[in-house]
Amino acid sequence: MTLSPLSRRRLAQFKANKRGFYSFWIFLCLLGVCLLAEFIANDKPILVRYDGNFYTPVFTVYPETAFGGDFETETDYRDPFVRELIESKGWMIWPPIRFSHDTINYDLPTPAPSAPTAENILGTDDQGRDVAARVIYGFRLSVIFGLILTLISSVIGITAGAFQGYYGGKTDLILQRMIEIWSSLPSLYILIIFSAMFVPGFWTLLLILLLFSWVSLVDVVRAEFFRTRNFDYVRAAGALGVSNLTIMWRHVLPNAMVATLTLMPFILTGSITALTSLDFLGLGLPPGSPSLGELLAQGKNNLQAPWLGITAFVSLALMLSLLTFVGEAVRDAFDPRKNIV
Repeated sequence: MTLSPLSRRRLAQFKANKRGFYSFWIFLCLLGVCLLAEFIANDKPILVRYDGNFYTPVFTVYPETAFGGDFETETDYRDPFVRELIESKGWMIWPPIRFSHDTINYDLPTPAPSAPTAENILGTDDQGRDVAARVIYGFRLSVIFGLILTLISSVIGITAGAFQGYYGGKTDLILQRMIEIWSSLPSLYILIIFSAMFVPGFWTLLLILLLFSWVSLVDVVRAEFFRTRNFDYVRAAGALGVSNLTIMWRHVLPNAMVATLTLMPFILTGSITALTSLDFLGLGLPPGSPSLGELLAQGKNNLQAPWLGITAFVSLALMLSLLTFVGEAVRDAFDPRKNIV
């Protein structure tokens, strides 16, 4: 596919911002690693060969009887008895970290939270769960949550701003007054109240945070539609009988998307921060979920275990810094006043 001259110029400007360009690739690498979390940190082997047959415990649940055991329940591959059964007639390939985000290590050298060891490279939390595994799964969960929230809120915000800016008049007046009233509400307190009222869950939190996250794009899109709707080619399309929705979609929206795309990395950063804040306050994801905010709360409650707070801080600081640098590079790429040095 051949890029247009404008697209090539924007790509060159994005690459010219070295900090943002390298941050983009580092973030993609970290996200790629975390998307494969089950193959990196898991309490199940990646591949098992037993009695001439191959098994993939990562994808399929096998009863203990499949390996010569006595129970029909799911196999506990960390059980020494099960390991002896399998290794007597085959072998197992384990992930680098032999713990999932909810696996409790009952063989700790000290009471939980336990300091970093060769087995738990970042130590354990106050329930004996491996911190490294929880960071990997928590990173993935936070990014996926932020991406979904950013996408949905962007669609709603762009739609509201487009109708306001294109139609103007009473439509703009009524919607703008409603948005001003809504955005003036103490959003954090309302989020805390809603989080306490409803059963916590991934989609429940997504809907709650969506109540306020869509507002940030409305003003930008509204201003772009106000500016573009009076261009000659837009008025000519209207005179030729093209429908308003078609004009908005084909002729006006591409101009508004420039400003929108520059804000999306920062909206993603805000979404992740909001989820972390609610998890830190104990009003976020259900207990036991791999959450960086919950790890921060454990660090606060266990000052004698500094590896908890340090790990959570470094993970969040790295993630948010990379996204911020990427956002700056995207902003430079779409800035017509920016020259390539």
